[in-house]
Amino acid sequence: MLVLIQRVSGASVRVEEAVIGQIGSGLLALVGMEPGDTEAQIERMADRLLGYRVFGDEAGKMNRSLRDTGGGLLLVSQFTLAADTSSGMRPGFSTAAPPAEAERGFNRLVDICRQKHAPGVETGQFGAHMVVSLVNDGPVTFLLRP
Repeated sequence: MLVLIQRVSGASVRVEEAVIGQIGSGLLALVGMEPGDTEAQIERMADRLLGYRVFGDEAGKMNRSLRDTGGGLLLVSQFTLAADTSSGMRPGFSTAAPPAEAERGFNRLVDICRQKHAPGVETGQFGAHMVVSLVNDGPVTFLLRP
């Protein structure tokens, strides 16, 4: 599993011109599931998403997490993150989890995050063509692995 997080002052996702997920200040997380991602890895990633310290404290240091700030979390499935880009001029997707496995894993991540972060977890729509808009705050972007 790969998760690209961006600290945002706002983000949204649209499907067919309808906004289906939207947050203010918080994290946009693009999630790429890989074959064999385990329940333990998914739970660890949820804890990392909610506890990763990327928000400034009183001194401006990145010492605060979503748990600390109560910010929003927008989770968007993005299988292209798990692509093999090691050779050639076109990505290969054999390194990404098959759709049914990826959807189960992504939905489990969403469920865990919603259980642990009441202030707000929004999502895109698995498998849909989505338009994601964001205002990256910093810019601050990190690639997380469980």
